[in-house]
Amino acid sequence: MMLLVLASMAALASAAMQAPETVVAITNVAVVPMDREHVLEGSTVLVRGDRIAAIGAADSVEIPSGAIQVDGSGRFLMPGIAETHAHMPGEQDPAANEIMALYVLTGATTIRAMNGTPFQLELRRRIAAGEILGPTIFAVAPPFSGQSVRGPDEARQKVREFEAAGFDVLKIYPGMSVATYDAITSTAREVGILYSGHVPPSVGLRHAIAERQSVEHLDGYVEASQGEDAAIEELVRATREAGIWNTPTMDVWKTILGTRSIDDLRRRPELRYLPRDIVESWAQQTAQLARRSVWHRVLERLGIDRSPQEIVALRDRILRALHRGGARLLLGADSPQVYSVPGFALAHELRAMVEAGVPTYAVLEAATTNPAAFFGRGAEFGTVEVGKRADLILVEGNPLEDIRNVHRQAGVMVRGRWLPKREIDRRLAEIAAKWAAQSVGRVDAP
Repeated sequence: MMLLVLASMAALASAAMQAPETVVAITNVAVVPMDREHVLEGSTVLVRGDRIAAIGAADSVEIPSGAIQVDGSGRFLMPGIAETHAHMPGEQDPAANEIMALYVLTGATTIRAMNGTPFQLELRRRIAAGEILGPTIFAVAPPFSGQSVRGPDEARQKVREFEAAGFDVLKIYPGMSVATYDAITSTAREVGILYSGHVPPSVGLRHAIAERQSVEHLDGYVEASQGEDAAIEELVRATREAGIWNTPTMDVWKTILGTRSIDDLRRRPELRYLPRDIVESWAQQTAQLARRSVWHRVLERLGIDRSPQEIVALRDRILRALHRGGARLLLGADSPQVYSVPGFALAHELRAMVEAGVPTYAVLEAATTNPAAFFGRGAEFGTVEVGKRADLILVEGNPLEDIRNVHRQAGVMVRGRWLPKREIDRRLAEIAAKWAAQSVGRVDAP
């Protein structure tokens, strides 16, 4: 019942709220629209309220009196990016508002909240009502696992309950029977809700692909392929034909697999934007991973002798093969997670995907147009086009030439609200100062 009440409140708030009719003109800018690989030089983009109202040559777009004007000279305007594997703060988390703000302040204007709590629906309502700064949220339901659901009948009931409550995606965890798994996927298709997550060992990747489950962390591909080229190609072909999506989370898995220097991780400057006890807990986790990391358990299941570095290289091979084979990819950093700070982690993930061999434009698609396609919302966001939601990033260099330029940001616009760099820097400084003075806070992430 609580889920339904929260969903109703969120729906009413969303329907009642209208973005203020502020007009913003970004002038003389090079637009990277992401409808295809090209740049619209010397453009003016006019935003009215929360929508893009006009795009044209700088001398052809009439700028209304009183409009906020942003000089885009020498800069590039691209769509806001999406973090499709985010973790959300829990209801009692003192860092909730700051974590939501961090996504927007780094250009992540959309997130898919993967940890599955009803509090997501409340945060979504607060953000939509303008009570706190945050991204557009696609909410993932509480996960299905061997502990959370007992048998096919309960699985069917929960799928319907979560869909009615307003969740956008179901999340799969290990520990369930094939019969329960099939009840989840078939009922999800029946009611029209997306489903993604881990691949239960009892189910196996091939069956998950056949059931059209999208996959997080490339889960199951290492085990199912055994690193054999022919098996990788077979899995890629099946993935493409099923039309499912992969969110590979490449960067954080290098940490989880124990291939990163803990000293280097501790030097990441963005750690200042989270409470100290979170960072300290990550230090303890990475020390444990260094002693006996997740990769040991992976290798035990595989029954083969591979080093962590070889597993990382195999994951890169699988990701390259998925791209080359036409399978669909999403950008996700699994933040907050060991040294993966909300928003900032996407800069590391973008580079990791490029370094794995995915072309820059394809990685940008995974960050912009692909998330919109995943949710069936291509008419709403993902490109810089008239009528789309005004989620934009103004950057100092061409992102098509260097993926690092995505985070050389001169400003961010979220749902038509313009945040220049000076305001972003001020807000970040306030967050850092708050955690420097306190040492309490906890993120509720499964």
